[in-house]
Amino acid sequence: MPGESSRVFIDATLFMGMHSSDQAVRRTCKRFFAGRLGESVTMSWEQVGRCDDLVWDYSRSVQDAYYPFMDNLHTDMAIERIGYGEDDTRRAFTAPELEGLPAHERLLLAQVLSHSGVLYTASPRLTGRTDLPVATVPVADTEDTFPGHLERLYQDSLVLTVASHSL
Repeated sequence: MPGESSRVFIDATLFMGMHSSDQAVRRTCKRFFAGRLGESVTMSWEQVGRCDDLVWDYSRSVQDAYYPFMDNLHTDMAIERIGYGEDDTRRAFTAPELEGLPAHERLLLAQVLSHSGVLYTASPRLTGRTDLPVATVPVADTEDTFPGHLERLYQDSLVLTVASHSL
């Protein structure tokens, strides 16, 4: 497990996990964000797009209830969004430890490796890997809360519920 000073990356499974139909996953993913509010994390442009792609499958009214929370969280948490570099794309398809993963995970993990980071994820495919810089959030038995305005937006956004297999 990388040290505390590692650059923290997040993926779409962790972000959208806050809206999982599985309440344990939802509480656990929410714990990560509520506990790190005000800190900086990094998310690839593709992972942001994967979140949007999932949300755009819902009705306009659900999107309108969801996006104020997402917009505010991206600002309040200082989520740095970055693209893949040439080294990331090369590494994604040549690094033996990434072999066998889907392309989107290979690209993301190559980016994490290039930045000496650690990826927080809710992906069952990645959470069990000890050979990759992947971390999980301790399971939450109780629900953490966001500060006032953000918690209200979060509660409103829960009209969007994502099946765990969609993460």
